[in-house]
Amino acid sequence: MQVYLDESGDTGWQFSFPYRRGGSSRFLSLAFLFVPKIHRKATKQIVVEMYKKYGWKNEKKAADASINQKLEFAGSLNAVLQKFPDIKIACITVKKENVQSHIRPDPNKLYNYMCKLVTCDYVDQINEIEFIPDKRTIRVESGNSLSDYLQTVFWFECSAKTKLINNPQESDKNYNLQFVDWVAHCVWSHFEDGETVVFSEISKQIKQRQLFF
Repeated sequence: MQVYLDESGDTGWQFSFPYRRGGSSRFLSLAFLFVPKIHRKATKQIVVEMYKKYGWKNEKKAADASINQKLEFAGSLNAVLQKFPDIKIACITVKKENVQSHIRPDPNKLYNYMCKLVTCDYVDQINEIEFIPDKRTIRVESGNSLSDYLQTVFWFECSAKTKLINNPQESDKNYNLQFVDWVAHCVWSHFEDGETVVFSEISKQIKQRQLFF
């Protein structure tokens, strides 16, 4: 099993100004792609085909895509998940303004906790997970790394025997990381900007969780 992780939004706490005008995002969304290795090309191909169709030469972020391109992505995502039901997508979104003040000094702790809440639901009966976050993904500043933290959680809290192999990669070289970046953006923009059209399509097939709402 491979697990890809990316996020949308930021971990700042400046709420005195609007987002994009000096203020921090009000929401942070993490997206996870759980895909058996035999099916990893299925999600990758969605991104590859969009590169071919639109002639993109460099990494294309969902934030820079048109609404029609995002809807096309959502439709392809739904089709793949219907064809391969053992591919799972999960997202978790935190409303940052409701996070208690004593948690805010180390946002990586919150990030790790969000990862824990999602991944524990998917490790049972899985012997090994290749964990593939974007290399730019937030890391723990104190204590163990994110992967070490999750490994401890799997063994001692989830009572799973799952072995986690950490393999961070750069998203511009990995189409499945780009895939999960698009998922994260489509979910996050619903909460941050009130986008409903794409979200209503993508939310049909993915598991969602909200924190501090």
